[in-house]
Amino acid sequence: MRRAAAAAWVALSCLVLGDRAAALDLEVQKVTERVYALVGDLTGRTADNYGINATLGLLVTDSGAVLIDSGSAYQAGPIIARAVARVTDQPVRWVINTGAQDHRWLGNGYFHDRGATIIALARTVESQRRYAPTHLARLRNILGDRLEGTVPVYADRVIQGDDATFSLGGVGVRLMWPGHGHFRDDAVVIVPSEDTIFTGDLVFVERLLGVQGDGTSSMVRDWLASFRRIAAMAPAHIVPGHGHACDLARAQADTGDYLAWLIDSIAPAVANFDDLAEVVDRLERSPFEYLVNHDKLQRHNVNVTFLQLEAE
Repeated sequence: MRRAAAAAWVALSCLVLGDRAAALDLEVQKVTERVYALVGDLTGRTADNYGINATLGLLVTDSGAVLIDSGSAYQAGPIIARAVARVTDQPVRWVINTGAQDHRWLGNGYFHDRGATIIALARTVESQRRYAPTHLARLRNILGDRLEGTVPVYADRVIQGDDATFSLGGVGVRLMWPGHGHFRDDAVVIVPSEDTIFTGDLVFVERLLGVQGDGTSSMVRDWLASFRRIAAMAPAHIVPGHGHACDLARAQADTGDYLAWLIDSIAPAVANFDDLAEVVDRLERSPFEYLVNHDKLQRHNVNVTFLQLEAE
């Protein structure tokens, strides 16, 4: 009965979205028998992609599906639900939020309205509350009427502390804060039975990560330390916040090595009192030009990292 109801609301939601949204599909990448990556655009948020420019995760249990992150907007929900339905007829019973940036959680309302329990660490919820007004204002300028229906929906199950283990549908799950990252209170979801870590925005692959310059992120040094804690767990599978699911070597190359390169390239310039503008110009090109968005973000990342290291 529950499966029939789930199928019905997916079908109805797709009709509501209209022809344009019906043509938008997330790529579904199988990682293990229970784990999938739902891969969105590698570039920016647009009205055409309903703000889905990130990778979400899916864990299928015998009692329901666990969605890792929920997209930027309520109207993105049916697109995500359609991707889930391509994998399983189990309803989304749980949504775990890994972070406070819009595409990690502002789509919670769609799944909450359909009976899903939202789960997050207390520190993540605090950051969501802090940044929600700013992120919604930015999304209004990008999505227009496709943001309609989107309101902040916070976790029903708020987990105190920074490391908790529990069971969802008979599958053991660990929700952990490994340290500061893209945003200060981003968490990771570990599924030991699948040898998998859903990293949220602590790991970017295939596209260049962005160093926040508005105080929402940690120091680049802290993000690198957090990445190294994840790497020390030696997972077989990583479902990143952006890009396709991969192994640790690819995550190291695209995130860990880049963060280390920023520090190693800029710290000596700071110590030598080099001119910031000259450093930005000199490091505009890098060994990471193969990553999507390099031309857009590289100068910004160098600028912000220089200022962070200068302030130490």
